[in-house]
Amino acid sequence: MNYDFTSLSPADFEDIVRELIGREIGIRFEAFAAGPDGGIDGRHARGEKTTIIQAKHLVGSPFSTLKSAMKRERKAIDQLTPARYILATSRRLTPPNKRVLAALIGPSLKAEDDIFGPGDLNALLRNYPEIERAHFKLWLSSSTVLDRLVHAAAHTFNSITREEIEAKVGVYAHNPSFTESRSILEKQHVLIISGPPGVGKTTLAEMLSFAYISDKWELVAIRSLDDGFAAIIDTKKQVFLFDDFLGKIALDAGALAAKDSDLARFMKRVRNSPNARFILTTRAYIFEEARRVSEHLADQRIDISKYVLDLGVYTRRIRARILYNHLLVARTPPPYIRTLIQSGKLPSIVDHRNYNPRVVEWMTETIHLSEIAPEQYPDAFLAALANPQRLWDTAYRTHIPEKCRHLLVAMFFCSQYGVEITELQKVFEALHQHFCKKYGNVRDPKDFEEAVRILEGSFIAIRDTSVNYINPSFRDYMDGYVADYNLLCDCANAAQTISWAKAVWIKAGSLAIDPEQKRELALLFKSIASRFGQLPTWKRAKSNDDSYQVADTSNGDRIELLLEWWDASGDGWFTERALEIAKNPLDIGTRQLFSSWRDSEKLVELIGRLRAEWYYENFPLREALIETLEDGLCLMVNNSMSSDDLSTLSDAIEDSPDTLSSEVLDAVRNAIREEFEYVSSVVENIDSESTLGDYISILQKLGPRAGIGATQLKSAVSVVEERMAELQEETSVAEAPVLTGPKKEPDQFDDADLCNLFQPLLERG
Repeated sequence: MNYDFTSLSPADFEDIVRELIGREIGIRFEAFAAGPDGGIDGRHARGEKTTIIQAKHLVGSPFSTLKSAMKRERKAIDQLTPARYILATSRRLTPPNKRVLAALIGPSLKAEDDIFGPGDLNALLRNYPEIERAHFKLWLSSSTVLDRLVHAAAHTFNSITREEIEAKVGVYAHNPSFTESRSILEKQHVLIISGPPGVGKTTLAEMLSFAYISDKWELVAIRSLDDGFAAIIDTKKQVFLFDDFLGKIALDAGALAAKDSDLARFMKRVRNSPNARFILTTRAYIFEEARRVSEHLADQRIDISKYVLDLGVYTRRIRARILYNHLLVARTPPPYIRTLIQSGKLPSIVDHRNYNPRVVEWMTETIHLSEIAPEQYPDAFLAALANPQRLWDTAYRTHIPEKCRHLLVAMFFCSQYGVEITELQKVFEALHQHFCKKYGNVRDPKDFEEAVRILEGSFIAIRDTSVNYINPSFRDYMDGYVADYNLLCDCANAAQTISWAKAVWIKAGSLAIDPEQKRELALLFKSIASRFGQLPTWKRAKSNDDSYQVADTSNGDRIELLLEWWDASGDGWFTERALEIAKNPLDIGTRQLFSSWRDSEKLVELIGRLRAEWYYENFPLREALIETLEDGLCLMVNNSMSSDDLSTLSDAIEDSPDTLSSEVLDAVRNAIREEFEYVSSVVENIDSESTLGDYISILQKLGPRAGIGATQLKSAVSVVEERMAELQEETSVAEAPVLTGPKKEPDQFDDADLCNLFQPLLERG
């Protein structure tokens, strides 16, 4: 592949020039910052003999620009008197061009072949492919790879535009985290990237994913483990990306409890597959909280797969490069850059104790610079680092109309991973109407449409039909903003979906409110609670009329929520609604069943709480609800369950052996015995060796619990092993892409180097 080097910044170009030419002539060059460097971009000194490299990144410029630059450099070259002077440029050269340049450089140039044009540099890249692979910004931004990125996984990343990918690659500053995390991922096949907010976890995960795509792996970006299980195919090279898998701002304990074992199973499957890689990101404090409540995440093997990304890996040079890249990609006007340099405050910004790539991103976006005069820019930058919340507070409270604030509050209690625009409109209209009525504001039918138009691009992002906050730091800001009892009461009044109401209730639980306030808040949920029996738990998937997706909370979660509101309020009305849901649980179509996938563990948990009389003290319908829940559990089990769901239910029972009646226990044992009778038909539909391996583990676990004899158990395992043998012939082992990192640069990077780095940005004006 022939590169034109347009994807590289001047600093990136200098890096690759030093490495290529250094490898070619067998010496190591010292690195210096870009800018007015006295004619030195790389130096090798051995005794009194010095070899100097100068890199001129002038792709697309006329030859006269390069010629003028070298005329200016001649005085510096003569002063340096190097034993050997080497020039490299991204500007295409002809033989006459080289002769002209040789005359301008003078006697320090030993031969014209010490002038390297883009053709010469491409030849070196072919000779040293490991350097090409290390500088992934070079090839990741090429047209071929970008096309592959955009079209790699139409069902996952098709909404990411070419421009967004180019911008992400452009602002990324290569650092040790890429190589270190890459090494863990290749060894373990699973990588959990954790760290504080805004440090660059998602960016690192995306860069790793993009690197695999360049080697023709399929990218599967997932929002749930169900997406992963549905997509994984052992014979295909696939890299799975699960961003904020434990929640964006706080641990989603309910989701973790329901999916804890699934996470372990999926990780195990990926580890056992030569063709799969799994990248997950989470905030460090969420991860540590999750490990305290999850036996699977507490597993020592997780430590091997974990990579903690913190600002410690960002040397001063790398921090400066991150800021430089953002200014370059955002095309920040030269007056702002000039003020940064001349103010003398660049070092204070780069060395700030709160330095954070997310704040850098915000402060270099053109849309925000319109409110800051160039002479105020350095102080505004430092103020943003000192108090990141101020970035959003002023914009939220003073720059947008009331209807926009209502929409942003409504969004907070929707899914953290994005909300369908139709659902957002439903919750917005109710909340907006409530606020307008309460405070006497005028309401217009077009308010939602207008609010979306105003907010898009500055506060929210819309991809296809999904809406999300444009920046994770804004969710952090909103998390503090909605922590207000009166605001939560307004939200409870306006709740339109059960999941939204549950999110409001959970948020209230994080506040220090007294029992009377909690009682008042619980009673405000009566309106939404009255519709628990009508709001569907499932809905048809848009992509396929024959498939369904989650529409709202499960029946078990609805009952639990009603019990919590009874516990807080003492109002028996909530208990009656809970019994109604238990007797008539909603399911797909006209069936009235609990979901084995969503409800089995929850039902066991609820029955256990009800039998422990201290948990829901003085509960008025205790025996009736227990009996109804057990009847529902038996009906669910007798209606057939998947192997995984049966295993999950059996585990829940083992954890609480004295919780359930003999009728339920007998139903589960009978279901396990049926599982053994139909092993052959089960394995016919499994095309994954690792899944079959998991199935063997399930059989070996469930068999003794239902009195299955050793002979029958051995026979069932043999059937599964025969199916595994069939699949082994079909599965090919993929060659893992080899990516090596560049050699570490010396860490000497003083204030002069720092300022010099930004000088080329002024020349763009």
